[in-house]
Amino acid sequence: MKVKWIFLFWLQSESRMFIGLEKESSSPTEKLARKESLKVQKKNYRQEKKRVAKELFSALKDPSVVIMSNWLKIRGTLKSWTKLWCVLKPGILLIYKTPGSDHWVGTILLNACKLIERPSKKDGFCFKLYHPLDKSIWAMKGPKGESVGSITQPLPSNYLIFRAASESDGRCWMDALELALSCSSLSKMTAKSGRDGDQSGSSESSHILQLLQSSAGEASQVETVSEENKGLIWTLLKQLRPGMDLSKVVLPTFILEPRSFLDKLSDYYYHADLLSQAVMEESPYSRMKQVLRWYLSGFYKKPKGLKKPYNPILGEMFRCCWLHPQTDSCTFYIAEQVSHHPPVSAFYISNRKDGFCITGSILAKSKFYGNSLSAILDGKARLLFLTRDEEYIITMPYAHCKGILYGTMTLELGGKITIECEKTQCYTELDYKLKPFLGSSCNVNQISGKIRLGEDVLATVDGHWVRIIKRTGQQEVLWNPGPDIRRQRLKRQVVQVDQQEAFESERLWQHVTRAINDKDQMRATQEKFVLEEAQRQEARERAERPWNPRLFTFNSDTNEWHYKYPDTEAWDPEHCLLQFEKDGVIQTKEKSQRQRSSYTYSQNWAAQQKVSPTGSYCSCR
Repeated sequence: MKVKWIFLFWLQSESRMFIGLEKESSSPTEKLARKESLKVQKKNYRQEKKRVAKELFSALKDPSVVIMSNWLKIRGTLKSWTKLWCVLKPGILLIYKTPGSDHWVGTILLNACKLIERPSKKDGFCFKLYHPLDKSIWAMKGPKGESVGSITQPLPSNYLIFRAASESDGRCWMDALELALSCSSLSKMTAKSGRDGDQSGSSESSHILQLLQSSAGEASQVETVSEENKGLIWTLLKQLRPGMDLSKVVLPTFILEPRSFLDKLSDYYYHADLLSQAVMEESPYSRMKQVLRWYLSGFYKKPKGLKKPYNPILGEMFRCCWLHPQTDSCTFYIAEQVSHHPPVSAFYISNRKDGFCITGSILAKSKFYGNSLSAILDGKARLLFLTRDEEYIITMPYAHCKGILYGTMTLELGGKITIECEKTQCYTELDYKLKPFLGSSCNVNQISGKIRLGEDVLATVDGHWVRIIKRTGQQEVLWNPGPDIRRQRLKRQVVQVDQQEAFESERLWQHVTRAINDKDQMRATQEKFVLEEAQRQEARERAERPWNPRLFTFNSDTNEWHYKYPDTEAWDPEHCLLQFEKDGVIQTKEKSQRQRSSYTYSQNWAAQQKVSPTGSYCSCR
């Protein structure tokens, strides 16, 4: 040890000697320049400290800055549960008996806490906040200086166990707490700098800052918020209200995927040929298995990281089609935004020659929780096999996105879905499982489920949601989108932008899309604002008059949207010449007596678009 200390002393001495020689060799001009540069650096440093402290004060005293708030059950020391109102703010978790701020129970200091998922046999989702050294996690005073909280059952001092109503709610709370834990490290640093700077905050904000400083023990190790995202965090937090729908949050445009949600819904049909094959299967089980394979094929195509498509404008329309080379047919897709409040997208898909059509509508609900996003597709689709008169009712999972502001951006699917055919009594139930809080990447995209015929279980689905199905004594790959599968994707055809109508998605959003692709976020924001402001102006002019969609109508008896021009008759090769779409209407042209049945789908897409000067269409022969 002596040798090491002597060496360090010698090294420091040599360093001082070198610095001294350097100083002696510096000219007076260089010394003056260095001195002035140091003054500028110190000035900038003081200004930056004041700016960060001011932002923190503003965030903490502003009642609108709430990452998340809702009812949670909290387990007491006697192992009984109490339902309490929890309000999560940067660095702290406030607990009340009621949603108002009058009955404060206690305040948890997050910079002293760690977070972990807790297994539970009961319904709902459990997680635990705890101090790693078994110290107190509670603040001495409340947000308004309260010294005594409202009376509840006794609560532990060094941990709390929470129960959310559902797994999706629990995951959102954990994501929100991760963000708040990261904010707490920034809060603790700025609390000290705030004392050095000019502070004009209220007494409430000063109490909160005192709480952040009075933590017992050191802050737990959390992910550091990057400098480029600190300003973004506060900007987003200031827009949020508890449970706010994402459509009401002004997101930075780099989070947007440069296409409309109506376009996004068409991703399910790049493997529509699987449905063509399903119609031909003889047994109900084989048809259901093939429908399930098609269903899974719609989820693997997604942008890198988290990207949210544009919220469609009321009256917006998107249309496209896919060519089926093996059956010489075509699948047509039509979608329209039929409602804005609430946002409802209706769609219709048809391939009469191959014997199937799909109709449905989706109410998109998306909520923002700071570092995560939860998107729920509320609605169902009805798949009809024309030659068999079989209808399959299909529901959708919800999407859970993490890592918006920090960490790795990931997208997972969660929830239970069903595919049910009443005629055959064949039924599929799937459970999409989110990755556990403490789990490896192997636990991502897990799925489990069963295919039933009546009460009998014909097969179980297990593994990743892209891979394995098991049947009694057998195992086979159900869906694995490797390179070979991806090469088999059907080619999608879309009407050229210059031939689209004004309210077709690609033409409507073209300036926003171009700006995003050019990485010009300011221009993209401006172009997006122009479209949204025009929609608001149109709504003001329409006043109380109801909106009448162009292609879909609402059935109040079933509470569903239906396509106005459906054609569910089975394809008759003796009389049906071709199926085509024109101006959003999917039609079938009948053969004349002179026409023969030797037509093939050989015209290229560009040639087809020039058939009609008044409206582009795609035909299938």
